[in-house]
Formats: sequence, C-alpha cells, structure tokens
Amino acid sequence: MKRRAVVNRDTNETKIKIELDLDGSGLYSIETGIGFFDHMLEQVAKHGFLDIDIKCSGDLHVDTHHTVEDVGIAWVWHLHKLLVIKRA
Repeated sequence: MKRRAVVNRDTNETKIKIELDLDGSGLYSIETGIGFFDHMLEQVAKHGFLDIDIKCSGDLHVDTHHTVEDVGIAWVWHLHKLLVIKRA
C-alpha cells in the first residue's frame, strides 16, 4: 500500500497545498517564497527519500513566521494521516 496524502490548509495568512509520498525517491517541488526554508525542506525530501510537492502563498510582506508555522502544521497533518494508514 502506497503511503500518500494531500493536505490543503487555508488560513487568513496562508494558502498551502502539500502532496507527500513516504515511499518516494526524493523528488520534490517546493515553493514557499522563503529561499532558505525551501532549501531545508528540499534536503528533508532528498535525504529522506520522500516525494513532496509544497505550494504556499502567504503574507510574506508582513513576516515569514505564518508561512513556516502553517507549513509545519500541514506537514504534521500529513504524517498523522500517513501513519494511521500504515497501522490500518
């Protein structure tokens, strides 16, 4: 059974879509608007052999913390969904 999930998270500050495959090969497409954050997420995908697609738009003109926080929340939702699938 493939462990894949898609999560959309829309708040007042951000709009996020994450597609994650835990049984991937390290392919990624990440666009958060924060260069270093994108780079770190790419490294997780590459070295963790996760296929991940992250698209995020947010209020970067105010600050970056909403983007980082909401991507983290959406990522945890993914892990929860995928780990529940694994146990079933």
